[in-house]
Amino acid sequence: MAEAHGRRDPRFHHVGIQTNDLGNSVSWYEEFLGCKPSWTLEQFSDLTRSRLPGIRTLTELTLGDLRLHLFERPGSATDPAISDVRFQHFCLSVDDPEELVRLRDRWIALHASGRYTFAVDEPPTDVVVDADGVQSFYAYDVNGLEFEFTHVPAPAS
Repeated sequence: MAEAHGRRDPRFHHVGIQTNDLGNSVSWYEEFLGCKPSWTLEQFSDLTRSRLPGIRTLTELTLGDLRLHLFERPGSATDPAISDVRFQHFCLSVDDPEELVRLRDRWIALHASGRYTFAVDEPPTDVVVDADGVQSFYAYDVNGLEFEFTHVPAPAS
């Protein structure tokens, strides 16, 4: 890990995802990505309650080094057509381009199952390949948060 001025650089810890339906979100991430619940909180500090009024429950899901903090809080569903201050998307990379096809097919199967409620009812994009050979597709989670799934090929030697 790089150091700046004798200190360790910050490193990424987790992504916080607000949801109106924690059970729906937790189940979807377990089934779609294979995440596992680590812990759940139902009591919060005054600081957390002041920043996230109405927070009810928070569950951490993990997949390798990836940590997702799903928290239930009342609010409106995400509408990607409205521009507001939020993450536009975040990207997860895979080592094998076939994994992109598997993930896209899994998303389609889970959507078709009818077991999950989606804030944005839009199918994933096709897997596309850019001029550098990078392959990717985009899809919304059950809360309307957009993901990019990508495969970046190793440079030719």
